[in-house]
Parts: sequence; structure tokens; C-alpha cells
Amino acid sequence: MLSALIWLPIVAATVLLCWPGTLSAVWAQRSAAIAAGAALAIAIALFFQFDPQIHDWQLLEQLPWIEQLGLGYRLGVDGLSLPLVGLNALLTFLIIAGLDRQEQRSRLYYGLMLLLSGAVSGAFLAQDLLLFFVFYEVELIPLYLLISIWGGARRGYAATKFLIYTALSGALLLIGFLALTILSGAGSFAYNPNLAAVLPIAQQVTLLVLILVAFGIKTPIVPFHTWLPDAHVEASTPVSMILAGVLLKLGTYGILRFGLGLFPQVWPLVAPWLAGLAVISTLYGSLSAIVQQDMKKMVAYSSIGHMGYILLAAAAATPLSLLGAVCQMVSHGLISALLFLEVGFVYSRTGTRDLRVLQGLLTPERGLPIVGSLMILAVMASGGLPGMVGFIAEFMIFRGSFSIFTVQTLFCMVGTGLTSVYFLLLVNRAFFGRLPEQMETLPNVALREHIPALILATLIVIFGVQPQWLVVWTEPATAALGNLAVIASRALDWMT
Repeated sequence: MLSALIWLPIVAATVLLCWPGTLSAVWAQRSAAIAAGAALAIAIALFFQFDPQIHDWQLLEQLPWIEQLGLGYRLGVDGLSLPLVGLNALLTFLIIAGLDRQEQRSRLYYGLMLLLSGAVSGAFLAQDLLLFFVFYEVELIPLYLLISIWGGARRGYAATKFLIYTALSGALLLIGFLALTILSGAGSFAYNPNLAAVLPIAQQVTLLVLILVAFGIKTPIVPFHTWLPDAHVEASTPVSMILAGVLLKLGTYGILRFGLGLFPQVWPLVAPWLAGLAVISTLYGSLSAIVQQDMKKMVAYSSIGHMGYILLAAAAATPLSLLGAVCQMVSHGLISALLFLEVGFVYSRTGTRDLRVLQGLLTPERGLPIVGSLMILAVMASGGLPGMVGFIAEFMIFRGSFSIFTVQTLFCMVGTGLTSVYFLLLVNRAFFGRLPEQMETLPNVALREHIPALILATLIVIFGVQPQWLVVWTEPATAALGNLAVIASRALDWMT
């Protein structure tokens, strides 16, 4: 099942890209939707096969690859990766099947989307350090092409900047993984929580910082964030949805899996610095969002702020904060995808995202009332309104982090208030008031086009009202990881 999640989209992408002769845009979309739907069905079936009471890896697949170098094809799923695998499959299907057909170079477009989805699933499921690195790098290629071909006027600049930053992240990650395996004397690159335990403290700290910088670029954490706003602004709506919804989570997932998971013994030494960076990222992202006039850039900076919450939770490393971190990954994936989708509808109907021009879009007769209503729901969820999934995720993070980093948690809570400020500014300026005369004939958004947004909105409310349906899959894994961090912290105190 795990291999099918990875290779079914990749094989389908290969068939699309190498199909002899011509293939219409209609059939390219239908073929890609069938492959994405099959992957989503497998992901759903995975939840039924998964035992939520077990915190360790499940459904393991192991095959020899290059035994002389210690490489193996090792896959597994646990409570950290399962929700993200499901999120990736869901968003990919909604984007391919639910959004408007891509007419320009459709075979390449849908092939790259499927290749991206398969690579991301491979990264979440990899149980081998170098196998993770391979998938981590493979997803870079299709995303670069998706931005550079179907992006906006400055797409070349944005795509190149993204490529440079992400390539640097991959290089640092490869150096860290190779050094960890060689210095520890391990015979293979298989994921092992005790891999770094045999190393001196100084070496552990050095490797941990190297890996954290690599994943900090991907997350992104201030000051490694500058590629993200440019990439979002120039990317098309579907690419922005998948970038914010899933790809940023490779960074936060990597921090938990390969940072805290491999270096629990020295985690308390870097945790205060991470908590400080979390405050900086949260406040910088929120304050930057307030001054933006471009709706899409405002949502992009909001992602930087919300990633800061996850970094705070990882720094605290309590079972509750880590549970909140995974929930925040899913929550942000659903909410940000909905926000970028609605911003895309506004831009396609009005021709602008400038908040100095937009006004009165909520007008029932001539505006975009459904778009405005869904946008308001997404804004309330992002601001942490109770009854939405964003509230429960942020509550668990702050409650779990408060006892460890009290001051930093309070500053990050200020970020929640700032989120309400900039999103209320967005809603008030763009959707309330009188519709300008030059926009009195806005094209309607068909009900069919609202289906992906309605599905995302429904999940946001369902998981907000009944969060247990989300946390049940993750709680044993995060509890085990948090307890491991506590034990390691006590051992470090005893040693020092």
C-alpha cells in the first residue's frame, strides 16, 4: 500500500509525459484525476489498516537496494506521517479533479502535479535517511517547473530563488545525514532513533544545527523565509495551494522526525534558540502581513507566522505540544489551501488582488457572495475561532509549551491576535462596502468550482468540532516522542 501511494502517481505521470501522439487537455485531466483518486482511495484505506494504539512504524516495506553502501528501500508509516500522507492525497485530488482544466501544455502540467504528489508521499513514508533525501530532492524539480512555466510575470525570478534556497537545504541535509551515519559507525542509512546517541555532545549539536538549518529553509523560518512570498505571488492558484498545504510541511515534519527524533539528548541545548526563532517568525510574519496590499502576499506571510507555532511546539517537545504541532500542520494545510483558492477566484474574476482597489465583493447581486462567505470562514479558522480546527491546534501548542517557554508562548499568542487583525483588514477592504462601478459585471463562479472549497471548509469545521477524529491517529506517536525528549533532558541535566 505504501509503495502504491508513491509509485502509482509517478507511473501515471510518466505515462502522461511519454504518451505517443497528442492527448487533449480533457483526457489529460481525466487521466490525472483517476490516478490521484486512486491514490486518495489508498490513503483512505491506509487509515483503516493503521492501528492508532501503536506508536511505532507500521505496514513496513523493506527491500535491498545498494547493500554495499547501506542503502535500502525502507518504507513505514506512523502517527506523525499518516495525517500528512492523507492531506497530500486529498489536496492533490481536489486540485487536479476539482479546479479548472489547464489548457496550456496540459500533459506536462498534470504529469508534474502527479510526480510532485508521489515524491511528497515518498518523503513522508521513507524510513531510510538517503531515501528520504532522494524524495526530498525529487519534489524540487516539478515544483520549480510548475512555477517557472505557469507562474506570473516574475515567475523566472521566483522559481530560480526557490530553486537556490531549496537546493541549499538539500545540500545541508545530505551533509548532515552522511556525517551522522559515518561518525556513528552505522552499517546502513536506516532510520534509527539511537543513531546519534553514541556521538559526543559537541558532534551531536553540530549535526543537529546543520539539519535544523536545512529544514528551517524549507519550513521556512525567519531569516530563511524570503523565497516563500515571491514563490506564492508568482505561482498559479493550484501550485500555491499545494505549496502551502503540503510542501511546507516537509520542513516541519523533518524538524520533528530527524531533529527531535534523532537528537533528543541534545535537544534541550538548542530548544531555547528555536523558541526564540519561533517568536521572531510568528511576529515578523504577522506584522509583515498587516502591511501587505496584495491579498496573496498577505496569505503568504501569514504562513510564515503560523509555521512559527509549530517551531515553538517542537522546541517545547512536550507530548501535548507535539500533538498540537501535527494538528497545526493539518490545520494549516486545509486553511491555507482554502485561502489561496478563494484568493485565486477573486483574482480570476476581478483581474486584481490589490486591496486598495477591491471593495464590496460580498454584494449578493453582482459580487462574489459565496467566495466571500468561504473566505470569511477560512479567515476565522486561521484566526483561531473556537469550533474551527485552527483553534484546537493552537490551543494544544500554547497549552503544551507554556510550562516550558512561558514568555515565548505569550509572544506567540500575540501572533494569534495579529492574525485576526490582518485578516479582518483583508475581509473588510475586499468584501464589504460598495462594489466599484468598473466591477459591476463580475463573472460568476460556478457551483461546480466551489466543490473543492466546500470540502475543505467542511473538514475545517468537522475537525474543529470533533478534534478527536484527528488526534487519535497521532497521539501515541507524539506521546512517545515527547516522553523520549523528557527522559533525554533529565539525562543531560544529570551529565552536566
